[in-house]
Amino acid sequence: MTEFQVIILAIVQGLTEFLPISSSGHLVLVPVFLGWTDQGLAFDVAVHFGSLIAVMLFFRKDILALLRGSVQVLGANVVTTEARMALGIALGTIPAALAGLMFVDWIEANLRSPAVIVFTLSGYAVLMILADRLGRRNRDISGIRIKDAVLIGVAQALALVPGTSRSGVTITAAMALGFERQDAARFSFLLAVPVILLASVYSFIGLLRTDATVPWGQLAIGVVVSAIVAYLSIEFFMRFVSRIGLLPFAIYRMILAAVILYALM
Repeated sequence: MTEFQVIILAIVQGLTEFLPISSSGHLVLVPVFLGWTDQGLAFDVAVHFGSLIAVMLFFRKDILALLRGSVQVLGANVVTTEARMALGIALGTIPAALAGLMFVDWIEANLRSPAVIVFTLSGYAVLMILADRLGRRNRDISGIRIKDAVLIGVAQALALVPGTSRSGVTITAAMALGFERQDAARFSFLLAVPVILLASVYSFIGLLRTDATVPWGQLAIGVVVSAIVAYLSIEFFMRFVSRIGLLPFAIYRMILAAVILYALM
């Protein structure tokens, strides 16, 4: 890849990771439509790591609260909101972590295609609209229960398939369980932290073991650019999600799916 391609793809990742429109889908589609060689999983994980830096900086107070809650859980105290959140994040991470370990190679080999993305973009768009319109929106994050976290975690595991959108599917699941839009987004972003961290560590170890040449300089540029853009993207989404809801993003997904379908015909 050229440095121009690296920067464009990092911007795409930063813009789309925390908007419910699928960053992985866009990272597959952009090279296809522009005639570029697929950048591969290593670059995808690098720019996801940049997004991880962004979400940890933006929600730094929540992260510190989760660390305090983790200490409380280890001390057998699960009464406080911090402890329940920490336990919920931990349990909600398990489905995606297991699915990643078992299926990531198969997904990489078989599901990184525009045809799959058409299905996931449009199908989950419908679910987003239903959750946004029919969800009760009468619960906040302080009332999260263990079963809520596990169900949202199962939904997060589906995001391994390109076009699904990690934030989209988890926010949809949280809203279907009755959470307010902003609280659903907040829990979704916090739930992404351990999964992206685990995926980054796993991929980094694989890169260290490979005999192939690793473009570390390009990966570093991708991390920095995606982190900056993702931080601004989170700020936008958290500021406006309670007012605009998920409908504009669902419409965008359907339009994009239609464009891809037309291109494939």
